[in-house]
Amino acid sequence: MILLDTHVWVWLASESPRLDLDIQQHLHAHRAGGLGVSVISCWEVAKLVEGGRLVLDQPVARWIETALALPGIVTLPLTPAIAVDSTQLPVPFHRDPADQLLVATARVLNVPLLTADEKIRAYAHVVTL
Repeated sequence: MILLDTHVWVWLASESPRLDLDIQQHLHAHRAGGLGVSVISCWEVAKLVEGGRLVLDQPVARWIETALALPGIVTLPLTPAIAVDSTQLPVPFHRDPADQLLVATARVLNVPLLTADEKIRAYAHVVTL
């Protein structure tokens, strides 16, 4: 299993041209083992829509339901261990709470995080793809 960063999940669900060949290859290679989507990504998508930073082609609740039903997608819960780890990440890491929770999810579940976010990719305390 791998964990998808929120933007990768959005790109996958919307068939965005931003899904470069490298990301597509990782998605294909890991689909059978599970493409994890944290419930935090559902919250983040809803917040982005609420703030006008993301426009979807349908209401956000329906979009999330459809995007979670894509082949290979596995919904991952927010657990107490993930919540705690997100507050104790080795420094330096930036203050975005969604990113903190996604990194903690990858760390606690011991799975790589598929992301295009350079800040996360540069963070030495999580495995990224």
